[in-house]
Amino acid sequence: MKGILYIVSTPIGNLEDITLRALKILKEVDVIAAEDTRHSLKLLNHYGISKPLISYWGEKEKVKSEEIIERMETGQSVALISDAGTPGISDPGAVLIRRAIEEGFLVVSVPGASAITAALSIAGLPTEEFTFIGFLSAKRSQRQKVLKDLAFEKRTIVFYEAPHRILETLYDMKEIFEERKAALVKEISKIHEEVLRGTISEILSILEKTTIAGEYVIVLEGRMEEKKPTTDALSEVSVLMKKGLGRKEAVKKVANAYGLSKKELYDKSLAGE
Repeated sequence: MKGILYIVSTPIGNLEDITLRALKILKEVDVIAAEDTRHSLKLLNHYGISKPLISYWGEKEKVKSEEIIERMETGQSVALISDAGTPGISDPGAVLIRRAIEEGFLVVSVPGASAITAALSIAGLPTEEFTFIGFLSAKRSQRQKVLKDLAFEKRTIVFYEAPHRILETLYDMKEIFEERKAALVKEISKIHEEVLRGTISEILSILEKTTIAGEYVIVLEGRMEEKKPTTDALSEVSVLMKKGLGRKEAVKKVANAYGLSKKELYDKSLAGE
């Protein structure tokens, strides 16, 4: 019987942010594949879990993935974990997951803490739709290109950023997105968790005066629909009425097209005569 690959989410900060199911799986599997075994041992020791560990960090990922696949061929079950959050999501692990799928192994998600959803839940920005970008390029030209491509994105946008690049990234965002609203979430679920909300400029003015350390999530407001000027709408109402449409019907058509209040447009059309 083939082994199973469990994709286990681990805490992004507070060690208590782990599910009972995740702990059960970690205790039951034959081996744990960890991004960095030294880091993961803190979590495993905290919960008294002792299992053989395989590190798949960085350049080792492709080679170690084959070793893990061989173990699973013999029937061993494997729990894949990253340093924090969910493997494969802006973290190593995607190579092994793809290989396991290609070889026909059962791949099971054991969900848990997520920096993306945690930041979105406290940002105070629209969450009906969002797009996740992850880490931007360290090269300014490439970073700016991606940001410019996102300039017309209407959905809320979520980024990860390292402390040594956070100011540079926010300066670029200010230049491209101007005064959009944003939330900067630092060290989610950790002792020094902090959320800065406001325009990009307002967040920068605070950040420039504080100690920069830890991991950051940037939640950025999407592009807002630009409403056409009311004067243009009034002109169209007038044109429709000259064509024989009643004021009420003309206002309704134009207000719907322009995203304006029907009552407000109706009152202004009366006042303009």
